Amino acid sequence: MIEPQCKSHSVQWNIFKKFSGLLLYGVFLMVGSSDVSDSRFLVKELPGLIGELPFTLETGYIGVGDSDDIQLFYYFFESERDPKNDPLILWLTGGPGCSGLSAILYEIGPFTINYENSTLEKPMLTINPYSWTKEANIIFVDQPAGTGFSYAKTQISYITNDTLATMHAYHFMRKWLMDHPKFLTNPFYVAGDSYSGIVVPMISLRIYNGNEVGEEPHINIKGYIIGNPATDMYSEFNSKIESAHRLALISDAIYKSAKENCHGNYLIVDPNNTLCIHDLQVVNKCLERIDIRDILEPSCDTTYTRKYDIFRRGLTSLPHVKKQWCRDDNYLYAAPWANSREVREALHIHEDFKEIEWVLCNASLSFVSLNTEPISYTYNVKNVIDYHRRLSYKQCRALVYSGDHDMVVPYFSTLKWLESLNFLVIDDWKPWFVEEQVAGYTIKYLNYNYNYNLTFVTVKGGGHTAPEFKPKECLSMIMGWLSNADL
Repeated sequence: MIEPQCKSHSVQWNIFKKFSGLLLYGVFLMVGSSDVSDSRFLVKELPGLIGELPFTLETGYIGVGDSDDIQLFYYFFESERDPKNDPLILWLTGGPGCSGLSAILYEIGPFTINYENSTLEKPMLTINPYSWTKEANIIFVDQPAGTGFSYAKTQISYITNDTLATMHAYHFMRKWLMDHPKFLTNPFYVAGDSYSGIVVPMISLRIYNGNEVGEEPHINIKGYIIGNPATDMYSEFNSKIESAHRLALISDAIYKSAKENCHGNYLIVDPNNTLCIHDLQVVNKCLERIDIRDILEPSCDTTYTRKYDIFRRGLTSLPHVKKQWCRDDNYLYAAPWANSREVREALHIHEDFKEIEWVLCNASLSFVSLNTEPISYTYNVKNVIDYHRRLSYKQCRALVYSGDHDMVVPYFSTLKWLESLNFLVIDDWKPWFVEEQVAGYTIKYLNYNYNYNLTFVTVKGGGHTAPEFKPKECLSMIMGWLSNADL
Protein backbone atom coordinates (compact mmCIF):
# COMPACT_ATOMS: atom_id res chain seq x y z
CA MET A 1 0.00 0.00 0.00
CA ILE A 2 0.98 3.64 -0.38
CA GLU A 3 2.28 4.90 2.94
CA PRO A 4 0.78 8.33 3.73
CA GLN A 5 3.10 11.10 4.85
CA CYS A 6 1.53 14.25 6.22
CA LYS A 7 4.52 16.52 5.83
CA SER A 8 6.68 16.70 2.78
CA HIS A 9 9.99 16.63 4.60
CA SER A 10 9.24 13.81 7.07
CA VAL A 11 11.89 11.15 7.61
CA GLN A 12 12.11 8.28 10.06
CA TRP A 13 14.66 7.72 12.77
CA ASN A 14 14.92 6.19 16.24
CA ILE A 15 13.99 9.14 18.39
CA PHE A 16 14.64 7.60 21.76
CA LYS A 17 18.38 7.09 21.36
CA LYS A 18 18.92 10.07 23.67
CA PHE A 19 16.49 10.47 26.55
CA SER A 20 18.16 11.90 29.65
CA GLY A 21 14.99 13.75 30.61
CA LEU A 22 14.46 15.05 27.05
CA LEU A 23 13.46 13.66 23.67
CA LEU A 24 15.34 14.43 20.50
CA TYR A 25 13.95 17.63 19.19
CA GLY A 26 14.61 20.35 16.68
CA VAL A 27 16.67 23.43 16.99
CA PHE A 28 17.30 25.98 14.34
CA LEU A 29 18.89 29.21 13.30
CA MET A 30 19.02 32.91 14.03
CA VAL A 31 21.81 35.02 15.32
CA GLY A 32 22.09 38.36 17.05
CA SER A 33 19.33 38.83 19.58
CA SER A 34 18.69 41.26 22.40
CA ASP A 35 16.54 40.59 25.45
CA VAL A 36 12.90 41.65 25.56
CA SER A 37 12.13 39.75 28.75
CA ASP A 38 13.34 36.63 30.53
CA SER A 39 11.41 34.40 28.14
CA ARG A 40 11.34 36.28 24.81
CA PHE A 41 13.98 37.82 22.62
CA LEU A 42 14.23 40.14 19.64
CA VAL A 43 16.33 38.64 16.89
CA LYS A 44 18.32 41.31 15.05
CA GLU A 45 20.45 39.28 12.62
CA LEU A 46 20.50 35.92 10.88
CA PRO A 47 23.55 34.03 9.64
CA GLY A 48 23.79 34.38 5.88
CA LEU A 49 22.06 37.76 5.68
CA ILE A 50 24.07 41.00 5.74
CA GLY A 51 22.99 43.61 8.25
CA GLU A 52 19.93 43.82 10.46
CA LEU A 53 16.74 41.98 9.54
CA PRO A 54 14.30 43.97 7.42
CA PHE A 55 11.44 42.53 9.52
CA THR A 56 10.69 42.16 13.23
CA LEU A 57 11.26 38.70 14.69
CA GLU A 58 10.70 37.65 18.29
CA THR A 59 11.34 34.21 19.78
CA GLY A 60 10.45 32.82 23.17
CA TYR A 61 8.98 30.14 25.40
CA ILE A 62 5.54 29.84 26.97
CA GLY A 63 4.74 27.20 29.59
CA VAL A 64 1.54 25.12 29.41
CA GLY A 65 0.24 21.97 31.03
CA ASP A 66 0.54 20.94 34.68
CA SER A 67 2.89 23.34 36.47
CA ASP A 68 4.00 24.60 33.04
CA ASP A 69 5.78 21.28 32.50
CA ILE A 70 5.57 21.80 28.74
CA GLN A 71 7.60 24.67 27.31
CA LEU A 72 6.43 25.64 23.82
CA PHE A 73 8.83 27.65 21.66
CA TYR A 74 7.59 30.18 19.13
CA TYR A 75 8.78 32.48 16.35
CA PHE A 76 6.74 35.66 15.96
CA PHE A 77 7.04 37.81 12.86
CA GLU A 78 5.31 41.16 12.81
CA SER A 79 3.54 42.05 9.57
CA GLU A 80 5.76 43.90 7.14
CA ARG A 81 2.82 46.13 6.20
CA ASP A 82 0.71 47.28 9.19
CA PRO A 83 1.31 45.23 12.37
CA LYS A 84 -1.20 47.24 14.39
CA ASN A 85 -4.15 46.41 12.13
CA ASP A 86 -3.17 43.39 10.03
CA PRO A 87 -4.48 39.94 11.01
CA LEU A 88 -2.70 37.77 13.56
CA ILE A 89 -2.20 34.14 12.48
CA LEU A 90 -1.20 31.18 14.64
CA TRP A 91 0.53 28.72 12.29
CA LEU A 92 0.81 25.06 13.24
CA THR A 93 3.14 22.95 11.10
CA GLY A 94 2.09 19.38 10.25
CA GLY A 95 3.76 16.11 11.08
CA PRO A 96 2.80 16.16 13.89
CA GLY A 97 6.25 16.94 15.24
CA CYS A 98 7.68 19.02 12.37
CA SER A 99 9.34 22.25 13.46
CA GLY A 100 7.76 25.60 12.72
CA LEU A 101 11.03 26.46 11.02
CA SER A 102 10.14 24.08 8.20
CA ALA A 103 7.10 26.25 7.42
CA ILE A 104 9.20 29.41 7.78
CA LEU A 105 12.04 28.27 5.55
CA TYR A 106 10.18 26.24 2.95
CA GLU A 107 6.68 27.68 2.82
CA ILE A 108 5.51 31.09 4.02
CA GLY A 109 8.24 32.73 6.14
CA PRO A 110 10.14 35.91 5.23
CA PHE A 111 13.45 34.14 4.56
CA THR A 112 14.61 30.93 2.94
CA ILE A 113 17.80 29.16 1.92
CA ASN A 114 19.85 30.80 -0.83
CA TYR A 115 20.50 27.55 -2.66
CA GLU A 116 22.73 28.98 -5.37
CA ASN A 117 25.22 30.39 -2.88
CA SER A 118 24.98 27.74 -0.15
CA THR A 119 27.14 24.79 0.72
CA LEU A 120 26.41 22.27 3.41
CA GLU A 121 29.31 23.69 5.38
CA LYS A 122 27.94 27.25 5.04
CA PRO A 123 24.25 27.62 4.22
CA MET A 124 23.18 31.12 3.20
CA LEU A 125 19.83 32.92 3.48
CA THR A 126 17.84 35.07 1.14
CA ILE A 127 14.65 37.08 1.54
CA ASN A 128 11.46 35.33 0.43
CA PRO A 129 9.49 37.73 -1.80
CA TYR A 130 6.34 35.64 -1.32
CA SER A 131 6.22 35.60 2.49
CA TRP A 132 2.77 35.73 4.07
CA THR A 133 4.22 38.18 6.61
CA LYS A 134 3.69 40.81 3.93
CA GLU A 135 0.01 40.65 4.87
CA ALA A 136 -0.16 39.31 8.42
CA ASN A 137 1.48 38.96 11.81
CA ILE A 138 2.36 35.26 12.18
CA ILE A 139 3.23 33.11 15.20
CA PHE A 140 4.91 29.83 14.28
CA VAL A 141 4.80 27.54 17.31
CA ASP A 142 6.75 24.31 17.78
CA GLN A 143 4.13 21.92 19.11
CA PRO A 144 3.61 19.45 20.68
CA ALA A 145 6.48 19.07 23.17
CA GLY A 146 9.39 17.35 21.45
CA THR A 147 8.97 19.47 18.32
CA GLY A 148 11.62 22.01 17.37
CA PHE A 149 12.82 23.87 20.47
CA SER A 150 9.78 22.83 22.52
CA TYR A 151 10.36 20.42 25.37
CA ALA A 152 8.86 18.97 28.55
CA LYS A 153 10.32 18.97 32.05
CA THR A 154 9.18 15.40 32.71
CA GLN A 155 9.20 12.30 30.53
CA ILE A 156 5.50 11.66 31.02
CA SER A 157 4.67 15.11 29.63
CA TYR A 158 6.02 14.06 26.24
CA ILE A 159 3.20 11.53 25.89
CA THR A 160 0.39 13.31 24.08
CA ASN A 161 -2.44 13.03 21.56
CA ASP A 162 -4.64 15.19 19.35
CA THR A 163 -6.87 16.29 22.23
CA LEU A 164 -4.02 17.24 24.55
CA ALA A 165 -2.14 19.00 21.76
CA THR A 166 -5.27 21.04 21.08
CA MET A 167 -5.59 22.12 24.72
CA HIS A 168 -1.91 23.00 24.98
CA ALA A 169 -2.08 25.12 21.82
CA TYR A 170 -5.18 26.87 23.16
CA HIS A 171 -3.53 27.69 26.47
CA PHE A 172 -0.40 28.79 24.62
CA MET A 173 -2.42 31.28 22.58
CA ARG A 174 -4.20 32.76 25.59
CA LYS A 175 -0.91 33.22 27.46
CA TRP A 176 0.81 34.67 24.39
CA LEU A 177 -1.91 37.30 24.03
CA MET A 178 -1.64 38.20 27.71
CA ASP A 179 2.06 38.82 27.08
CA HIS A 180 1.28 40.80 23.90
CA PRO A 181 -1.90 42.77 24.73
CA LYS A 182 -1.43 45.19 21.81
CA PHE A 183 -2.50 42.36 19.46
CA LEU A 184 -5.73 41.55 21.33
CA THR A 185 -7.85 43.52 18.87
CA ASN A 186 -6.23 42.21 15.67
CA PRO A 187 -8.40 39.81 13.65
CA PHE A 188 -7.15 36.34 14.61
CA TYR A 189 -6.96 33.12 12.57
CA VAL A 190 -5.75 29.61 13.37
CA ALA A 191 -3.88 28.09 10.43
CA GLY A 192 -1.79 25.12 9.33
CA ASP A 193 -1.43 22.42 6.71
CA SER A 194 -1.16 18.67 6.33
CA TYR A 195 -1.68 16.86 9.67
CA SER A 196 -2.56 20.19 11.27
CA GLY A 197 -5.87 19.82 9.46
CA ILE A 198 -6.80 17.64 12.44
CA VAL A 199 -5.95 20.09 15.22
CA VAL A 200 -6.71 23.48 13.58
CA PRO A 201 -10.53 23.07 13.62
CA MET A 202 -10.33 21.59 17.12
CA ILE A 203 -8.37 24.60 18.40
CA SER A 204 -10.64 27.02 16.55
CA LEU A 205 -13.78 25.55 18.11
CA ARG A 206 -12.13 25.59 21.55
CA ILE A 207 -11.40 29.31 21.16
CA TYR A 208 -14.97 30.12 20.11
CA ASN A 209 -16.36 28.12 23.03
CA GLY A 210 -13.92 29.75 25.44
CA ASN A 211 -14.99 33.20 24.32
CA GLU A 212 -18.65 32.27 24.80
CA VAL A 213 -18.13 31.31 28.45
CA GLY A 214 -16.06 34.39 29.20
CA GLU A 215 -12.56 32.94 29.39
CA GLU A 216 -9.90 35.64 29.38
CA PRO A 217 -8.39 37.13 27.46
CA HIS A 218 -11.08 37.29 24.82
CA ILE A 219 -9.54 36.15 21.52
CA ASN A 220 -10.74 38.11 18.49
CA ILE A 221 -11.04 34.99 16.34
CA LYS A 222 -12.45 35.46 12.85
CA GLY A 223 -11.84 32.00 11.40
CA TYR A 224 -9.30 29.43 10.29
CA ILE A 225 -7.09 28.45 7.36
CA ILE A 226 -6.05 24.92 6.37
CA GLY A 227 -4.03 23.60 3.43
CA ASN A 228 -4.17 20.04 2.00
CA PRO A 229 -5.65 19.17 5.39
CA ALA A 230 -5.91 15.76 6.99
CA THR A 231 -9.60 15.61 7.93
CA ASP A 232 -11.10 12.14 7.45
CA MET A 233 -7.93 10.07 7.40
CA TYR A 234 -9.49 6.76 6.32
CA SER A 235 -11.32 8.39 3.43
CA GLU A 236 -8.21 10.29 2.38
CA PHE A 237 -6.12 7.14 2.34
CA ASN A 238 -8.71 5.31 0.25
CA SER A 239 -8.83 8.29 -2.14
CA LYS A 240 -5.24 7.77 -3.23
CA ILE A 241 -6.10 5.13 -5.82
CA GLU A 242 -8.91 7.25 -7.23
CA SER A 243 -6.43 10.14 -7.31
CA ALA A 244 -3.94 7.99 -9.24
CA HIS A 245 -6.68 7.20 -11.74
CA ARG A 246 -7.75 10.83 -12.16
CA LEU A 247 -4.12 11.83 -12.72
CA ALA A 248 -3.66 9.14 -15.40
CA LEU A 249 -1.18 7.12 -13.33
CA ILE A 250 -3.25 3.96 -13.53
CA SER A 251 -5.54 2.84 -16.36
CA ASP A 252 -9.34 2.71 -16.38
CA ALA A 253 -9.18 -1.08 -16.33
CA ILE A 254 -6.82 -1.26 -13.33
CA TYR A 255 -8.90 1.25 -11.37
CA LYS A 256 -12.20 -0.48 -12.17
CA SER A 257 -10.83 -3.89 -11.17
CA ALA A 258 -9.31 -2.62 -7.90
CA LYS A 259 -12.46 -0.74 -6.98
CA GLU A 260 -14.69 -3.75 -7.60
CA ASN A 261 -12.44 -6.38 -6.01
CA CYS A 262 -11.47 -4.29 -2.98
CA HIS A 263 -14.96 -2.78 -2.58
CA GLY A 264 -13.42 0.71 -2.36
CA ASN A 265 -11.44 -0.17 0.79
CA TYR A 266 -7.71 -0.28 0.11
CA LEU A 267 -6.55 0.12 3.70
CA ILE A 268 -8.10 -2.87 5.46
CA VAL A 269 -7.87 -5.79 3.02
CA ASP A 270 -9.09 -9.32 3.66
CA PRO A 271 -5.97 -11.54 3.33
CA ASN A 272 -8.17 -14.11 1.57
CA ASN A 273 -9.24 -11.61 -1.07
CA THR A 274 -6.56 -12.59 -3.60
CA LEU A 275 -8.13 -10.58 -6.42
CA CYS A 276 -7.90 -7.36 -4.40
CA ILE A 277 -4.36 -8.11 -3.26
CA HIS A 278 -3.30 -8.74 -6.86
CA ASP A 279 -4.89 -5.49 -8.04
CA LEU A 280 -3.12 -3.51 -5.32
CA GLN A 281 0.18 -5.05 -6.33
CA VAL A 282 -0.44 -3.82 -9.88
CA VAL A 283 -1.33 -0.34 -8.55
CA ASN A 284 1.80 -0.22 -6.40
CA LYS A 285 3.92 -1.20 -9.38
CA CYS A 286 2.53 1.74 -11.32
CA LEU A 287 3.15 4.18 -8.46
CA GLU A 288 6.40 2.97 -6.91
CA ARG A 289 8.49 5.66 -8.63
CA ILE A 290 5.96 8.47 -8.17
CA ASP A 291 6.46 11.17 -5.53
CA ILE A 292 2.98 11.35 -4.05
CA ARG A 293 3.68 14.78 -2.53
CA ASP A 294 3.67 16.20 -6.08
CA ILE A 295 3.42 13.75 -8.96
CA LEU A 296 5.15 16.16 -11.36
CA GLU A 297 8.44 16.20 -9.45
CA PRO A 298 11.23 13.62 -9.71
CA SER A 299 11.14 10.63 -7.41
CA CYS A 300 14.04 11.00 -4.99
CA ASP A 301 16.72 8.43 -4.31
CA THR A 302 16.54 8.31 -0.51
CA THR A 303 19.66 6.14 -0.28
CA TYR A 304 21.72 9.32 -0.23
CA THR A 305 19.88 10.76 2.75
CA ARG A 306 19.83 7.50 4.68
CA LYS A 307 23.54 6.89 4.09
CA TYR A 308 24.56 10.08 5.85
CA ASP A 309 21.55 10.22 8.17
CA ILE A 310 22.00 13.97 8.36
CA PHE A 311 18.57 14.59 9.84
CA ARG A 312 19.69 13.01 13.10
CA ARG A 313 23.47 12.85 13.52
CA GLY A 314 26.15 15.48 13.53
CA LEU A 315 28.02 16.14 10.29
CA THR A 316 31.75 15.66 10.67
CA SER A 317 32.21 15.03 6.97
CA LEU A 318 29.73 16.80 4.76
CA PRO A 319 28.84 15.19 1.43
CA HIS A 320 28.27 17.32 -1.64
CA VAL A 321 24.68 17.77 -2.72
CA LYS A 322 23.79 15.68 -5.73
CA LYS A 323 23.94 17.40 -9.12
CA GLN A 324 20.56 16.01 -10.14
CA TRP A 325 18.04 18.19 -8.32
CA CYS A 326 15.53 16.64 -5.97
CA ARG A 327 13.33 18.63 -3.58
CA ASP A 328 14.57 16.59 -0.64
CA ASP A 329 18.01 18.12 -1.27
CA ASN A 330 16.59 21.46 -0.11
CA TYR A 331 16.20 20.09 3.39
CA LEU A 332 19.85 19.05 3.71
CA TYR A 333 20.97 22.59 4.54
CA ALA A 334 18.92 22.78 7.73
CA ALA A 335 20.90 20.44 10.00
CA PRO A 336 24.40 21.95 9.72
CA TRP A 337 22.94 25.40 10.33
CA ALA A 338 20.64 24.35 13.12
CA ASN A 339 23.27 22.47 15.09
CA SER A 340 25.63 25.46 15.26
CA ARG A 341 26.69 26.37 18.81
CA GLU A 342 26.71 30.08 17.89
CA VAL A 343 23.11 29.91 16.71
CA ARG A 344 21.91 28.38 19.97
CA GLU A 345 23.77 30.90 22.07
CA ALA A 346 22.39 33.80 20.02
CA LEU A 347 18.84 32.50 20.48
CA HIS A 348 19.29 31.97 24.24
CA ILE A 349 18.26 28.34 23.93
CA HIS A 350 18.04 26.58 27.28
CA GLU A 351 21.07 24.72 28.52
CA ASP A 352 18.97 21.53 28.41
CA PHE A 353 19.60 21.51 24.64
CA LYS A 354 23.37 21.57 24.89
CA GLU A 355 23.78 17.91 23.85
CA ILE A 356 20.62 17.62 21.74
CA GLU A 357 20.84 17.72 17.96
CA TRP A 358 18.30 19.32 15.67
CA VAL A 359 15.93 17.26 13.52
CA LEU A 360 13.39 18.56 11.06
CA CYS A 361 10.55 16.27 12.13
CA ASN A 362 10.41 14.21 15.33
CA ALA A 363 9.63 10.63 14.27
CA SER A 364 8.39 9.70 17.74
CA LEU A 365 5.48 12.06 17.00
CA SER A 366 5.12 12.08 13.21
CA PHE A 367 2.36 10.38 11.27
CA VAL A 368 3.62 7.50 9.13
CA SER A 369 0.72 5.09 8.72
CA LEU A 370 -2.84 4.66 9.92
CA ASN A 371 -1.80 1.22 11.14
CA THR A 372 1.21 2.46 13.11
CA GLU A 373 1.15 4.71 16.17
CA PRO A 374 4.38 6.59 16.92
CA ILE A 375 6.17 6.25 20.22
CA SER A 376 4.75 9.24 22.05
CA TYR A 377 1.75 10.53 20.07
CA THR A 378 -1.67 8.89 19.84
CA TYR A 379 -3.92 9.77 16.91
CA ASN A 380 -7.09 9.73 18.96
CA VAL A 381 -9.09 11.90 16.52
CA LYS A 382 -9.10 10.52 12.99
CA ASN A 383 -12.06 12.48 11.65
CA VAL A 384 -12.80 16.17 12.30
CA ILE A 385 -15.67 16.73 9.87
CA ASP A 386 -18.01 17.27 12.80
CA TYR A 387 -15.73 20.05 14.11
CA HIS A 388 -16.16 21.87 10.80
CA ARG A 389 -19.90 21.39 11.05
CA ARG A 390 -19.97 22.81 14.58
CA LEU A 391 -17.81 25.75 13.49
CA SER A 392 -20.42 26.53 10.83
CA TYR A 393 -22.72 27.58 13.69
CA LYS A 394 -20.27 30.33 14.63
CA GLN A 395 -19.64 33.72 13.05
CA CYS A 396 -16.63 32.37 11.21
CA ARG A 397 -14.68 32.48 7.94
CA ALA A 398 -12.75 29.49 6.66
CA LEU A 399 -10.22 29.02 3.86
CA VAL A 400 -9.43 25.49 2.69
CA TYR A 401 -6.84 25.19 -0.08
CA SER A 402 -5.34 22.20 -1.88
CA GLY A 403 -2.40 21.74 -4.23
CA ASP A 404 -4.10 19.74 -6.99
CA HIS A 405 -1.12 17.44 -7.72
CA ASP A 406 -0.92 16.13 -4.16
CA MET A 407 -1.76 12.46 -3.60
CA VAL A 408 -1.16 12.55 0.18
CA VAL A 409 -4.44 14.40 0.74
CA PRO A 410 -6.08 14.54 -2.72
CA TYR A 411 -8.07 17.70 -3.40
CA PHE A 412 -11.23 15.83 -4.35
CA SER A 413 -11.25 13.92 -1.04
CA THR A 414 -11.37 17.35 0.63
CA LEU A 415 -14.20 18.36 -1.71
CA LYS A 416 -16.13 15.24 -0.71
CA TRP A 417 -16.25 16.07 2.98
CA LEU A 418 -17.03 19.70 2.19
CA GLU A 419 -20.00 18.58 0.11
CA SER A 420 -21.14 16.27 2.92
CA LEU A 421 -21.71 19.34 5.11
CA ASN A 422 -24.55 20.40 2.77
CA PHE A 423 -23.67 24.09 2.81
CA LEU A 424 -25.29 26.45 0.34
CA VAL A 425 -23.06 27.10 -2.69
CA ILE A 426 -23.07 30.85 -3.29
CA ASP A 427 -20.24 31.04 -5.81
CA ASP A 428 -19.83 27.90 -7.89
CA TRP A 429 -16.66 26.35 -9.32
CA LYS A 430 -14.68 28.91 -11.29
CA PRO A 431 -11.04 29.75 -12.11
CA TRP A 432 -8.98 32.28 -10.21
CA PHE A 433 -6.03 34.11 -11.72
CA VAL A 434 -2.54 35.37 -11.00
CA GLU A 435 -1.04 37.67 -13.66
CA GLU A 436 -3.90 36.74 -16.00
CA GLN A 437 -3.06 33.04 -15.80
CA VAL A 438 -5.33 30.40 -14.25
CA ALA A 439 -3.88 29.68 -10.80
CA GLY A 440 -6.52 27.15 -9.80
CA TYR A 441 -10.24 26.90 -9.11
CA THR A 442 -12.48 28.01 -6.28
CA ILE A 443 -15.93 27.47 -4.82
CA LYS A 444 -17.60 29.31 -1.94
CA TYR A 445 -20.07 27.96 0.62
CA LEU A 446 -22.32 29.73 3.12
CA ASN A 447 -24.42 29.04 6.20
CA TYR A 448 -26.80 32.02 6.14
CA ASN A 449 -28.24 31.45 9.60
CA TYR A 450 -24.90 31.88 11.36
CA ASN A 451 -22.95 34.18 9.00
CA TYR A 452 -20.46 31.40 8.29
CA ASN A 453 -18.66 31.16 4.97
CA LEU A 454 -16.03 28.77 3.63
CA THR A 455 -13.90 29.21 0.52
CA PHE A 456 -12.29 26.17 -1.10
CA VAL A 457 -9.37 26.82 -3.45
CA THR A 458 -7.28 24.53 -5.61
CA VAL A 459 -3.72 25.60 -6.47
CA LYS A 460 -2.93 24.46 -10.02
CA GLY A 461 0.26 22.40 -10.10
CA GLY A 462 0.67 22.63 -6.33
CA GLY A 463 1.92 19.79 -4.15
CA HIS A 464 1.18 18.71 -0.60
CA THR A 465 2.49 21.88 1.06
CA ALA A 466 1.13 24.18 -1.62
CA PRO A 467 3.04 27.40 -0.77
CA GLU A 468 6.32 25.48 -1.06
CA PHE A 469 5.49 24.50 -4.63
CA LYS A 470 3.56 27.59 -5.76
CA PRO A 471 4.65 30.49 -3.54
CA LYS A 472 3.56 33.38 -5.77
CA GLU A 473 0.11 31.95 -6.34
CA CYS A 474 -0.42 31.14 -2.66
CA LEU A 475 0.59 34.64 -1.57
CA SER A 476 -1.95 36.07 -4.01
CA MET A 477 -4.54 33.64 -2.62
CA ILE A 478 -4.03 34.61 1.03
CA MET A 479 -3.90 38.33 0.21
CA GLY A 480 -7.23 38.15 -1.58
CA TRP A 481 -8.93 36.04 1.07
CA LEU A 482 -7.72 38.07 4.06
CA SER A 483 -8.94 41.26 2.40
CA ASN A 484 -12.37 39.68 1.67
CA ALA A 485 -11.80 40.16 -2.04
CA ASP A 486 -12.81 37.67 -4.69
CA LEU A 487 -9.89 35.52 -5.78
